Amino acid sequence: MANARSSPMPSSKSIYDLPSGAPSPAVKEQQIEYGFIGKLQGLKYEYREDIRDRAALERNFREKFEALNRVNLTDGEFARLLDEIVTPDVFTAARTLRSINSFTREDGTPLNYTLVNIKDWCKNTFEVVNQLRINTDYSHHRFDVLILINGVPCVQIELKTLTINPRRAMEQIVDYKNDPGNGYTKTLLSFLQLFIVSNRTNTYYFANNNARHFAFNADERFLPIYQFADELNKKVTQLDELADKFLGKCTLGQTISRYMVLVASEQKLLMMRPYQVYAVKRIVECIAQNNGNGYIWHTTGSGKTLTSFKASTLLKDNPDVQKCLFVVDRKDLDRQTREEFNRFQEGCVEENTNTATLVRRLLSDDYADKVIVTTIQKLGLALDENSKRNKQQKKDGKATYKEQLAPLANKRIVFIFDECHRSQFGANHDAIKEFFPKAQLFGFTGTPIFDKNATVKQFEGEEGQFRTTEDLFQKQLHAYTITHAIEDANVLRFHVDYYKPEGKNPPKPGEALAKKAVIEAILAKHDTATAHRRFNAVLATASINDAIEYHRLFDEIQQAKQAADPAFVPLNIACVFSPPAEGDADVRQIQEDLPQEKADNQVDPEGKKAALKAILASYNARYGTNHSISEFDLYYQDVQKRIKDHQWPDADLRKAFPAAPHHKIDITIVVDMLLTGFDSKYLNTLYVDKNLKHRGLIQAFSRTNRVLNGTKPYGNILDFRQQQANVDAAIALFSGEKTGEQAREIWLVDKAPVVIQKLDAAVQKLANFMQSQGLACTPEAVHSLKGDDARAAFIQNFKEVQRLKTQLDQYTDLTENNATAIDHILPAEQLQAFRGAYLETAQRLKAQQAQHDKGSEGQGGATDAVDQLDFEFVLFASSVIDYDYIMGLMSRFSQQGLQGGGKQKMTKDELLGLILSDAKFMNEREDIAAYIHTLKAGEGLSEAAIREGYTKFKKEKDSAELALMKELVPLLQKRAQGREISGLSAYE
Repeated sequence: MANARSSPMPSSKSIYDLPSGAPSPAVKEQQIEYGFIGKLQGLKYEYREDIRDRAALERNFREKFEALNRVNLTDGEFARLLDEIVTPDVFTAARTLRSINSFTREDGTPLNYTLVNIKDWCKNTFEVVNQLRINTDYSHHRFDVLILINGVPCVQIELKTLTINPRRAMEQIVDYKNDPGNGYTKTLLSFLQLFIVSNRTNTYYFANNNARHFAFNADERFLPIYQFADELNKKVTQLDELADKFLGKCTLGQTISRYMVLVASEQKLLMMRPYQVYAVKRIVECIAQNNGNGYIWHTTGSGKTLTSFKASTLLKDNPDVQKCLFVVDRKDLDRQTREEFNRFQEGCVEENTNTATLVRRLLSDDYADKVIVTTIQKLGLALDENSKRNKQQKKDGKATYKEQLAPLANKRIVFIFDECHRSQFGANHDAIKEFFPKAQLFGFTGTPIFDKNATVKQFEGEEGQFRTTEDLFQKQLHAYTITHAIEDANVLRFHVDYYKPEGKNPPKPGEALAKKAVIEAILAKHDTATAHRRFNAVLATASINDAIEYHRLFDEIQQAKQAADPAFVPLNIACVFSPPAEGDADVRQIQEDLPQEKADNQVDPEGKKAALKAILASYNARYGTNHSISEFDLYYQDVQKRIKDHQWPDADLRKAFPAAPHHKIDITIVVDMLLTGFDSKYLNTLYVDKNLKHRGLIQAFSRTNRVLNGTKPYGNILDFRQQQANVDAAIALFSGEKTGEQAREIWLVDKAPVVIQKLDAAVQKLANFMQSQGLACTPEAVHSLKGDDARAAFIQNFKEVQRLKTQLDQYTDLTENNATAIDHILPAEQLQAFRGAYLETAQRLKAQQAQHDKGSEGQGGATDAVDQLDFEFVLFASSVIDYDYIMGLMSRFSQQGLQGGGKQKMTKDELLGLILSDAKFMNEREDIAAYIHTLKAGEGLSEAAIREGYTKFKKEKDSAELALMKELVPLLQKRAQGREISGLSAYE
């Protein structure tokens, strides 16, 4: 976004370069801008150089609105229309853009109108404007390029020079949207749907959203951003090529109208990723051409539910299709999918409480019943004449469900199967094909079945064949493999530690270790693997009996450790496996995809039940819950929710749920459950004590690799069964077009020695830089750097050091030699001090960027080097050191030297170093530091007294500052002579 210091561009109708007489020093962004406008003109956009301010924008919109709706509004009516449609709520504006709306004219007659042609977006007018200036009460911004659809600004393009990371443009957009009274909230810019940022060679796009879905912060990843790709998943990042493939008028119209989703429950706009769009298009084309069946290979974690939702809802408007069934195979997935569909569109699908309800909805002509989410079991029961329900129907003298469905037998029905290879699918596939001969079947899978990993056989006569994905669905329509997803940073790579115990007789691959040895190894490595419990883990066991034994042993071993060392903090352990079904249809249905648990529950079911009751009693005591086996599904849901809620600080959870002794789960012991279909960004580690291969291995590993931010660099796998051969085979099988070796390089992180070498090189690069500035490579020398360009270079160099250190910090297989090498390269005390220097320097430069972005005149403007900086504060926020921890440290410092004051010996400087090196305290570091300087060792203050004292200290400091500013503001305003003073509004 251009700032207030930019010079206005010369007028030009259709050129790629600036006029020859234009001054050269500051034209780089303008050259890119002119070239891009020329590109859009080549795509038949009309360039409106006359639209440079708010009034012209509104005049143009009025002309287009009146032509589209065949109406002439009075000036008063138009002003009232603007007042009604312009809103600071992005979601409301997005819905208005896509809807038929109503307006009451001055004579009382109603006017039903649309802002754009929503039936055929290709028939709208597409215009491009540049350097539009929007002045509102408090905000004065100029926008690089806007695309208007029927006069409505729908797309904003912000352009940077080649040397600047496009993320800077994202930051500027976020900052401008946070300005009070900005143009995004008070003008037609409230209808912006899409932002594109580019430095010409690197281009990203992302959806507009309300503030809670549109922010940077130190704890979460930035809002979802996308890079365009072609159907083969090749990135399209160059601006002109992106324009050709993404910004054609009809393509852009379809993107906004079809492939953005309005999530009503969260009031959020969601972009579909390119591969999701291609999959939907292929399904819709296949149905339009009535061209048989097909499958979509989209890896676990790629958003298959959104893709299938969009395909299903687009079919609602196809008159040739009678019904679209989205079929899952477990009750928990039925609920989860239905909730997801209704999240994307309120009331989209209803619950099918039983088979009778499913049959009624299948026979309904109601538009709301055209898309149905159901389990494959309900469908199978309806089509099976020998099922209990159909036999009961006959006994009652009623038509069977199968007979009732007869009118649909020759209709065109579309079936979309989620994870189409789970156990029940094969048994029902033939029944569906036989009863619905005109049906088209589409399957989604993250792990297809090939000849190499096929296990179920289908026999036709004397000839046997494997049941591969292709056998069942004829052809692959689109592929987006885990290799693609890792390369796109949509999922993480894996770090696999093949654990080998010390001793003369190491176990062979696939052999189990003693459970106590496994637990001791987990307790030794868990804090490292999970970044000091910032994340949580799953322990996959080979049987229900193993899970029960692990749960008992964890309790026993941790109690012993706590008795021996009061400072030991036990891990919170949960355990979940399905109980014996015993006629419970829900449990039986859940177990259809849990083969090990189903088999295990056939042996000594009473013993399994008793053990699960004891596990539930332990869970209830730990978490203050009241779960029972009779409502097992509620327990299962609670476990899943706690794994996902791991993000919240303990202090917040204690305030929200004061009655519960504990809140988080550190490790969940499982057999089959949670190893497929479960996603959590805060699960980063899988402990493996069961034999895995092919699909099962990939599915289990993929529980760990959901993207969060820089603090989660990869998914951690700690394998206690030496299964490297199985891992290599699975990678080769599911690598897509890559060879096994190429895929391993993409899927797996570098070995520790390689990363240590990279760390050494990064520290050496930092040292060389400091030396070039005539300084020693020490934290205190950073304060002696001369000039902002030098400080910016320090930021870039040290950020890479910290990134590599964060990666190494979670390696569970570091040897003593590795640890010694790391400490030799960068001792812990020096790293901490450098972190403090980074945060202090970054805070200063970040403030200069903000001044520059707002067009501040005079001193303090950012240099090019500073303007290019991309700060990553999340790398500098420790999960261990939080507000409670710091208050506790202050209290223990205050009690040092007193009887019973504890063993801790920490100086003020050490205490300050911890705080200054953590990004969470950036905005409070000066206050906390000043307060610490008021404390004395031996005062004996409790933690409560420390908290109370800090609150009082801040209050007094703030009062003094306000009193001072009250005297200074009139003087400053007099000296400014009418010019704006940055930051002064906070005190006025």
